[in-house]
Amino acid sequence: MSLILAITIGALYAIGTYALFDRFLSRIIIGLALLGHGSVLMLLFAGGTPNEPPFADSSISPEEFADPLPQALALTAIVITFGVLVFLLAVSYRSWTLTHDDEVEDDLEDARLASDDRVSHSVERELSALDEDLEER
Repeated sequence: MSLILAITIGALYAIGTYALFDRFLSRIIIGLALLGHGSVLMLLFAGGTPNEPPFADSSISPEEFADPLPQALALTAIVITFGVLVFLLAVSYRSWTLTHDDEVEDDLEDARLASDDRVSHSVERELSALDEDLEER
C-alpha cells in the first residue's frame, strides 16, 4: 500500500509540474491543483500508518505517539491551495474576458529591453565600474 501511495504522489507531482510549465492558464491551474493534492497526500503519508508509532518499537502504545501535526499541516495545505486556486481562477476569468484567450504570452516590453543594445552596453559599463572599484579596494 505504501508503494502505491508513493507512486501516486510521484505521479501527481510529475503531472502537476508538467502542466504548470504550460502556456495556457487552464493547464497551469490544473497543474497547481495536482501539486496541491500531491502535497496533501505526501503530508499524510509522512505521518505514518495509523495505530502504529512512527520510528519506535511496536511495544510502545500508539497513544503516546499520537501526533496531530501531519493532519494540521495537510489541512493548512488544503486551505492555501484553495485560496491560490481561487485567485488564479479569478485572474484567468479576467484574462478570458479581456482577450478571449487563456494563453500566457511573453511580455513584449521585456523582450524589447532584452534586445536593446543600449541596455546591454549600460550593464557592461556598470559591471566594469564595479570591477574597477573592487580592484581599488
